[in-house]
Amino acid sequence: MPIIVNIDVMLAKRKMQSKELAERLGITPANLSILKTGKAKGIRFDTLEALCRILECQPGDILEYKQTE
Repeated sequence: MPIIVNIDVMLAKRKMQSKELAERLGITPANLSILKTGKAKGIRFDTLEALCRILECQPGDILEYKQTE
C-alpha cells in the first residue's frame, strides 16, 4: 500500500507507549495496532485530529505517501 503510517515513529519520538496512546485516544490497543500496521481501510478525521493533538504533530508526520512501481 502506498500510504505509510508512522505512528510508531511518533510514539518513539514522544517516548510514549502504545497502551498509553490507545487509552488517551479512547480506542482499544487492538484497533490502534490495526492503524499502526496500515491495515485500516481508513481513519476518521476526529481520530487523526486526536492523534495529532496527543502526539503534538501534524497529519503529515503520521501519514506518508510513497509511490509504488
